[in-house]
Amino acid sequence: MIVNLAFYRFSAVSDPDAYANELQSLCEAHGIRGSVILAHEGINGMLAGTEEAVAAFCERLDAMPEFTGTQIKRSYTEVIPFKRLQVKVKPEIVTLRAGEVPIEKTAPHLAPEDFRAALDEPNTVVIDTRNDFEFRVGTFRGAINPGTTAFHEFVDYLETHRGELENSKILMFCTGGIRCEKATAWMIDHGFEDVYQLDGGVLNYFERIPDADKDWSGELFVFDERITVKTDLTPSTADRCVTCGAPVLASGEALCGCGNSSVSSGRSGEDRI
Repeated sequence: MIVNLAFYRFSAVSDPDAYANELQSLCEAHGIRGSVILAHEGINGMLAGTEEAVAAFCERLDAMPEFTGTQIKRSYTEVIPFKRLQVKVKPEIVTLRAGEVPIEKTAPHLAPEDFRAALDEPNTVVIDTRNDFEFRVGTFRGAINPGTTAFHEFVDYLETHRGELENSKILMFCTGGIRCEKATAWMIDHGFEDVYQLDGGVLNYFERIPDADKDWSGELFVFDERITVKTDLTPSTADRCVTCGAPVLASGEALCGCGNSSVSSGRSGEDRI
């Protein structure tokens, strides 16, 4: 059995290159594959390996002062859903391109159980911070699709729709929590007030809520060769467009605009966060 890890942590890192080199060597030594991004603002990763291998990784990560106590979400597959290992240093662990964001101002986290209850509260809007194609794969009931093609477009959406949003209670969610962490910090720093985020993202919701299918329509896009997962975190039968790599659902619907309906034979795709 393969253990799949998804994690992130915003924390001041003085030497991300040193950590990148160490984690690269550690993962190579234990046969772990996937993606890790390091920056001066923290770490963001999706990795997979045997139980023994990921245990060694988690032990070392927790021993790093900047990353002690990092929340790690786990799911299980028969094979490693990544083709290779990538450990990179970048300017941001999630690219918002909005200058320095005071992450300590991030919005309050709602546990999955509390988020579920809040979905039905009056004067509440639910915003999907993910991109358009991810929304089309699946989303929470009643969620708003900002229609973005990249996360850095999200600030423009917020500015354009500020008048419609700022008098409502705003619930935010994303795949693992990292986009909400940064987006809500920007929002609060720029005058939005009644803002909340789903703790641990949709992955945590699926892990904690046995009947999540009552709140979620469709499947969840994940950034590995599983392509999408169901609400019980098992892989689906989605594939990829051979031209652009966008998901092609089991129904045959291609979530891309390239016009090529052919799908890949190896379910391969770009390993990214």
